Amino acid sequence: MRLYAIGDIHGRADLLDRLALKIAADLAARPVAQASIVFLGDYVDRGLDSRGVLERLANADFPTPIVALRGNHEDVMLRFLDDTAMLPQWAMFGGLTTLASYGVDTGAEMARGGAPAVQAALLARFPQAHRRLLEETKLSAVYGDYFFCHAGVRPHVPLDRQDAGDLMWIRYEFLEYRGDFGKEIVHGHTPHVKVQSLENRINLDTHAYRSGVLTAVALEGVERRFIDTAG
Repeated sequence: MRLYAIGDIHGRADLLDRLALKIAADLAARPVAQASIVFLGDYVDRGLDSRGVLERLANADFPTPIVALRGNHEDVMLRFLDDTAMLPQWAMFGGLTTLASYGVDTGAEMARGGAPAVQAALLARFPQAHRRLLEETKLSAVYGDYFFCHAGVRPHVPLDRQDAGDLMWIRYEFLEYRGDFGKEIVHGHTPHVKVQSLENRINLDTHAYRSGVLTAVALEGVERRFIDTAG
């Protein structure tokens, strides 16, 4: 079996389209009996086409079956759908570009009725398929020697007992740990200028919305290959 994992997309539907084509080409050049794509979360915010990213994910329009994990940005967006008090935090995380991608004029709606008006405008334009996709995202996935999650895991806690908040939000305790987690962790969440391929973890967040480089890793047996949108 071959697994492809894709790092943080952040509204860059254009890069997602390009990377999907590269994965299709990789499969054609290296046929395999079974393959899946694991998305590591952070599909929305910052980039200009979060709607396009969620549309493609909701349609599962990819060369293989997919598994979609939940990032902290999906966590905040889901909370806003039920709680207007989340708008300032979501805006701080880049949510205004997501709202704009759904045709919501945040300034006009705030002037009309504040955060409740913004929420109502989004809900009126938000396809049920997109909400269902977000609600059905998983916090982690395990395949063989690899553990997939958005942000990372807390050291010294068994992988099957990790806290949901840590899986979506953790940084320093995880990133600074050099020991064995039990499995190799494949994650995103913390942007880096290039892939970090370490003994205990692989970080695939290459700051796609800003750098233009969206990265995937192909995992098959002990082999790992990196595929990205550069060039």
